[in-house]
Amino acid sequence: MRRILALVVLVVAAAPLALGQAQGKPAAEKMAAGGNAEQELMQLEQKLADALVKGDFATFGSHLADDAVLTDPGGVVNTRAQFEADVKSGALKIESSKIEDMKVKTHGDVAVVTYKTTDKGTYKGTDISGDYRWIDVFVKKDGKWWLVAGQGTRIQKMPQ
Repeated sequence: MRRILALVVLVVAAAPLALGQAQGKPAAEKMAAGGNAEQELMQLEQKLADALVKGDFATFGSHLADDAVLTDPGGVVNTRAQFEADVKSGALKIESSKIEDMKVKTHGDVAVVTYKTTDKGTYKGTDISGDYRWIDVFVKKDGKWWLVAGQGTRIQKMPQ
């Protein structure tokens, strides 16, 4: 279940293509203020999420750093190799992931992406469907964005 959550975090990060522009600013102003990197990362997150839903680790792995640290909603830290094994074996199966409220903050060649997902899936046969908050950290190296860290938190319903 832990690795599935890590996968869900990665998938969720990919969905907000429609949110590619900063709210309340003209397009030209957004581009001048780093909007291009913001849009690029939103598109990348969608690409990664789509790959996970398809079980396509080759595409997902093409932007996952070799030394990436992925912390699932259960608090378990996974390596790239562990995550890859779960995706390739089918232990982690994401049927769908709806991304909302995505925000991208760039700091030179480092970017932090936060978002909410509503996911449907299983991990080793256990239902992991639900709502999650995610944070992904990317580093741009040699002109390419690499996912170096990700963490997910399951959203708990508060008692009424």
